[in-house]
Amino acid sequence: MLSIKEIGGITRKYRHVMRYRQILGIIFRYGFGNIIDALNIEQYIEVGLKLISRTREERIEKLSGNERIRKIFEELGPTFIKLGQIISSRPDLVPVDLVNELSKLQDKVPPFKFDQVEAIIVSEFGEPFGNIFETIDRKPLASASIGQVHKAKLKNGQSVAVKIQRPGIKKIIEVDLQIMHHLALLMETHIKEIALHRPVKIVEEFAKTLGKELDYSIEASSIQRIAEQFKDDDTVHIPIVYTDKSTDKVLTMEYIQGIKISEIEDIDSAGFDRKIITRRGADFIMKQVFDNGFFHADPHPGNIFVTEGNVISPVDFGMTGFVTRDAREFFVDLLHSIASGNTRLLTRLLLELTEHDDRPDFESLEREISDFIAMHTSKPLKDIKTGTMINQGLEICGQYGIKVPPDFFLMIKAFVAVEGIAKKLDPDFDLIFHATPYVKAVKLKKYSPSRMLENVGEIVKDSFKLMKFFPSDILELIRVTKKGKMNLNIKISGLDKILETHDQTSNRIAFAIIIASLIMGSAQLIDSNVPPVVFGVSLIGIIGFVAAAMMGLWLLFAIIKKGRL
Repeated sequence: MLSIKEIGGITRKYRHVMRYRQILGIIFRYGFGNIIDALNIEQYIEVGLKLISRTREERIEKLSGNERIRKIFEELGPTFIKLGQIISSRPDLVPVDLVNELSKLQDKVPPFKFDQVEAIIVSEFGEPFGNIFETIDRKPLASASIGQVHKAKLKNGQSVAVKIQRPGIKKIIEVDLQIMHHLALLMETHIKEIALHRPVKIVEEFAKTLGKELDYSIEASSIQRIAEQFKDDDTVHIPIVYTDKSTDKVLTMEYIQGIKISEIEDIDSAGFDRKIITRRGADFIMKQVFDNGFFHADPHPGNIFVTEGNVISPVDFGMTGFVTRDAREFFVDLLHSIASGNTRLLTRLLLELTEHDDRPDFESLEREISDFIAMHTSKPLKDIKTGTMINQGLEICGQYGIKVPPDFFLMIKAFVAVEGIAKKLDPDFDLIFHATPYVKAVKLKKYSPSRMLENVGEIVKDSFKLMKFFPSDILELIRVTKKGKMNLNIKISGLDKILETHDQTSNRIAFAIIIASLIMGSAQLIDSNVPPVVFGVSLIGIIGFVAAAMMGLWLLFAIIKKGRL
């Protein structure tokens, strides 16, 4: 697990200071000097800050703010490139336009030396290099920020692809994470606009995700899990993982000899059928999402190969997602409500499927969604651009403070990626139409007799649990109450005001009753000529009438003064 420590304890180290200086210098160069000034950072890295160059090496005026952020990430190297890529799948953390810009980040860095490759393999397996592989190509097939891939051959002659983690990358990442975390803390403290996006949470989430990506055994497990899904499907081939030749830092899997799905001319030259490939590619992602919930979350053209017989062969399972059965069923109901134009149901489902700190105004959101649906459903299905539609939907969510769960967004991104590939292979392919059988199957399962029986079973099970524990909980409550050990503290906002108003009302009613009693009693005294009598009228009765009149005037004055008659 990656560690994030307080920055104060590491800034004395020269390499940390220099890295901090480099990060701040690049941030400044791309026009964010105002952010550095707002952080009050001098007290933390006195020397480092003084060394920052205040001259811009290139013109950035023509770049948007989001483009400049992307370029900062690219220049800052592996950790920040990975951060950008992970943020590009988290519209719940940052605005949609930044998500789209960061999705353009390319994870390509120069390869590390082959003698380092050999040293890592020997260190991981504890035996001579020649005992593990018969041969291994010195030139890597691909090189990225976390590791690089070499083609190799096992002792039995099997061709394999070996992914080897970049030497020292964990320490590099931990230093960058500590600096990131410190900057995030300062931003959350000093910059109100950035604090709204919770930068500390972003860094902490990133550390968890990147920690998993640094452990190749997790990717190996993901490959085997997806392979199990397609074990009886001859249209998809998942690479075999050689677990005895794999560790946390080395991943050995079957080498796929095929054509990248993006290389359309080579696909045509090989005599493959593009329409079949398109359907199978769509089926590959839909079976994972709708049937199992666990899916390959990065099906871009460079990660999918086509082999003999139009077989789909995905590679690179470093990014996966999972959506629960309930979430899949909600998603299907949401699609159905779009198709039927039921905006009220769609709004309710959207709020149940997503997260929000404060519940949005339902009527306003429904009107927005109604306009959105009308704009897209008026077009023929083949003309609907799923990517554009989803981006606009996410913008609406952002306006109303609705956060799309990360895995759900990964699922949406996977669909958009597949649609992009499909449109290039077969321009007439209709992803929405192709998804219809899968959507229907999910709905049928939801209301199938076995599922209904399962639901009833769960209700009965929960009821038995309640019956089992409820009496004992009640007895415990009674026991505590008898001993006088239970304190019930309830705080109701605005209750003091209500009680004050209630007291005023009660007092006025009581006052009115007293006045009425005085008037009635005085009238009887006068009528009965109760002595003493003055000019033939009871003196006590007169005093009672005067007292009632004075009290009545006082009450009337108090009511008028309060402003409420």
